[in-house]
Amino acid sequence: MVDIQTVSIVIASASVIAGIVYYAFQLRHQAKMRQTDLVVRISSDMKNREFLEATLDVTGAEFTDYDDFVKKYGTPLSKNQVPLSFLVVGNYFEQIGVLYRNKLIDANLIGQLLAISYMWEKMEPYVRIVRKESQDQSYYEWFEYLYNEVKKREQQQASKTA
Repeated sequence: MVDIQTVSIVIASASVIAGIVYYAFQLRHQAKMRQTDLVVRISSDMKNREFLEATLDVTGAEFTDYDDFVKKYGTPLSKNQVPLSFLVVGNYFEQIGVLYRNKLIDANLIGQLLAISYMWEKMEPYVRIVRKESQDQSYYEWFEYLYNEVKKREQQQASKTA
């Protein structure tokens, strides 16, 4: 015969286990909600006029080397429109790279929302110029890191489908 004490121990144990499972689901849900909030904020930044105009400046810029850039747009770290646009776009993607590096944003979300490969490939010549001019090889390192990670994921996904 099962006594009351055994039954109460079983019920208490089951309650603790149910509480732990519930708490784990709540933590997972909260993490998803925080990430969703972050993605909404990131996307709203992409929709503001300043960022859109900067993106158009960056994608429209054409230059062959440092001298050509300076001749057309001014020095790379100046307040002129196009260099400033490179800074706006580069800083944005640098922040995304830091978030990704610290595992605060999901790679799938980034890939679905942002044209990382396109923007890095468009900005890379500018970044190389600034790195050389400033003698700072870490300039936009997290943007470059993000680009490299996105490329790895693209290659992995391509090899899975092939």
